[in-house]
Amino acid sequence: MKKRFSGIFAALTTPFTEGRLAVERFKENIEKFNRTGLAGYVVMGSTGEAPFVDDEESEMLVKEARKASDRDKVIIAGTARDSAEWTVKVTNRLAEAGAEAALIKPPSYYKSRMNYDALKAYYLEVADRAEIPVILYNIPQNTQIWLPLELVLELSKHENIIGLKESGGSLAYLSEVVSKVSSDFHYFTGSGSILYSALDMGACGAILALANVAPESCVKLYELFTAGKKDEARELQYRLIPLNRALTETYGISAIKYALDRRGYYGGPCRTPLLPLEEKARVSIDILLKELGLLE
Repeated sequence: MKKRFSGIFAALTTPFTEGRLAVERFKENIEKFNRTGLAGYVVMGSTGEAPFVDDEESEMLVKEARKASDRDKVIIAGTARDSAEWTVKVTNRLAEAGAEAALIKPPSYYKSRMNYDALKAYYLEVADRAEIPVILYNIPQNTQIWLPLELVLELSKHENIIGLKESGGSLAYLSEVVSKVSSDFHYFTGSGSILYSALDMGACGAILALANVAPESCVKLYELFTAGKKDEARELQYRLIPLNRALTETYGISAIKYALDRRGYYGGPCRTPLLPLEEKARVSIDILLKELGLLE
């Protein structure tokens, strides 16, 4: 069965000016991204500083993303909250605003109590009541919870749970999931450093922070791979790894926003407590962008 969503999705940043949403800048970024070949956008993911954005702001961003996006672009919204009830309310609110799927990380405040049964109950209640499809989100570096393989396989049988975004970077986990779920289940890698390998092992695409800064390159890698030009795709992957590592592992969201500014998009500041990028880091990012031909 053909998957509903595939390709490269940018995990969008959230632009701020003096602590407030910079909505016009957000729309301008998307209008530029529309020309890059991206399949769609994730609003309010980890890269979007989701824990710092309230429900009203989230709704506004989804509405504006839908307005600014070309009609063929898919809008996915991060909707996870720490209770199933709150998550359902936010999910359906953002569905009405224009989201076509919900990306939902596991609840983590009471992480010591989040065993298999608790996580299963949470996701089943949300999936039963959500008005849009659910994509599971495994991001243990932020939640300190790794979604058990067996749970993902069990949840994949729910008619409203359509996929998984896996940001833990485990290719072994990927291979086990892909080999055991139905053919219409979506597997997205969340790591720009293993995009080629993930595609080679059966992922249908990726949701990437890197796709903010190098959308054309990420899309090109995907297109080369799907066209069977694997040697070229692999070589491009090698070239993207240093930038991806710097943005997502070494420096974080402030580096992604700085790189956006340097590329002619709007990055701007993060919300406190995230701090601005230091000068030494800015120099490093500039070098990496120039090496990839992303700066003039």
